[in-house]
Amino acid sequence: MRTRDDGPAALVRLVATGHAESRADLARLSGLAPSSVSLRVEQLIDAGLFAEEGAGASRGGRRPRRLTLAREAGVFFVADLGAHHARLAVVDLAGTPLALADIACEISVGPEGTFDSVIGHLRVLARDRGLADLPVRGIGVGLPGPVDPATGQVVSPSRMPGWNDFPARDYLTERAGLPALVENDANLMAVGEHRHSWPGLDNLMVLKLGSGIGCGVIAEGRLHRGRGAAGDISHVRILSEATVDCSCGHPDCLEAHASGAALATALAAQGIAVGHPADIVDLVTDGVPQATSAVRNAGRLIGDVLTALVNFFNPDALVIGGSMSNAEPLISTIRGVIYERCLPLATRNLEIVTSRTGRDASILGAGHLLLDSPLSNEWIEAAVKQ
Repeated sequence: MRTRDDGPAALVRLVATGHAESRADLARLSGLAPSSVSLRVEQLIDAGLFAEEGAGASRGGRRPRRLTLAREAGVFFVADLGAHHARLAVVDLAGTPLALADIACEISVGPEGTFDSVIGHLRVLARDRGLADLPVRGIGVGLPGPVDPATGQVVSPSRMPGWNDFPARDYLTERAGLPALVENDANLMAVGEHRHSWPGLDNLMVLKLGSGIGCGVIAEGRLHRGRGAAGDISHVRILSEATVDCSCGHPDCLEAHASGAALATALAAQGIAVGHPADIVDLVTDGVPQATSAVRNAGRLIGDVLTALVNFFNPDALVIGGSMSNAEPLISTIRGVIYERCLPLATRNLEIVTSRTGRDASILGAGHLLLDSPLSNEWIEAAVKQ
C-alpha cells in the first residue's frame, strides 16, 4: 500500500490502520526518504500523536522500535442512530471503541433535539469512562436516511419528519464545535464490515435489515456514495398481491412490505404486538408461525430485488446485518432466492453471510471515515505545527 499523500496525516493513517508499525514501514509505504520519515515521526511524537515503545517485528537486523498512536492523540465521538434508539461510542483514532452505550432516541422528534441529545450523551459517556481529558478530534453520525455527500444534508428520508433538507453536517459542526461527518447508516456499516472483516475483497454489498432496509456498496475497495442515493434499495417497487402505500408516496416499495416496521404492522393486524424489529426475531425463535411466515415472505421479496443487483454488480460477498439479521428463516430464504434465480457466473464464488462485526459495524465505519476525512489533515497538521 503506497499513500497518495506524504504529509503527517498520511503517516498517522498508516499507523492507525496497522499498515505500519515502524519508521522503516513508513518509509517503504510512503515513498519518503528514511531521514524525512524520522524527522516527521519526531514531530508527531512531540505533538503527542505518536508513541514509540517496545520492539516491532524484525525484517533482518535489529528489531525496530514499535510505533503506536499515543493515548493523548485523542478520540472521535460516534453515534449510530436508528428510528427509536442510538448506539454511542467514543473511539480512538484507529476506530477502536473505548466506550459504548445505548440510549433511547426517537428520531421523529426532529434533527435539532436529536443531535443536541446525542452530543450531550456522548460528552457524559466520555466523562463517565475516564476519557474526558482526551482531545475530541471529530464527531461522526450515521442516519437511517439518505445524506447528500456534497452538502451533508439529509435528503427525502422515510419516517424522519422534519429532517428533509436539514443541514445535518453544518449543524453538528456548530453545536459540537468539532469537524463533523454525517453519513447513511448502511454506508457506515459497509465500511466497518469491509475494513474489519473483509479487507481482502474489493466489491461488497452490505444489507442492513432493521426498522427499514438499507444497503451499502463497496466498489473497488472504496465506499460508493453516488450523489447520496447509492445502495438505497428500500424504494424499489416489488410485485405483491396486496397494495401497500409507502411513506415516500409510492405504492409497493420493498420497505413497505419487507422492512421490520412493515412486518411489525402486519403482525399487529393479526393481534401480535411488536415493539422493535428484534422482537420479531424472538417470535421466530419461539416458533410463532405468523412471525415465521412473515419473515419468509419478506425474504422472498428482498431476495427478488437482490437478484437483479447481484447479477448487475457481481459482488464478492453479500453481508447481511441489522437487528433482523438474526432471523434464520429470513436469511436462508434470501440466500435461496439469490442462488436459485441469479446467473451461475454471478454466484459461483459469492458468499452470502451475516455480519461479522455485529452491532458495532457502523461505529467502526464512522471511525475509519473520520480519520480518512480531509478534515483530519487540518487538525493533524495543526498539532504538528504547535
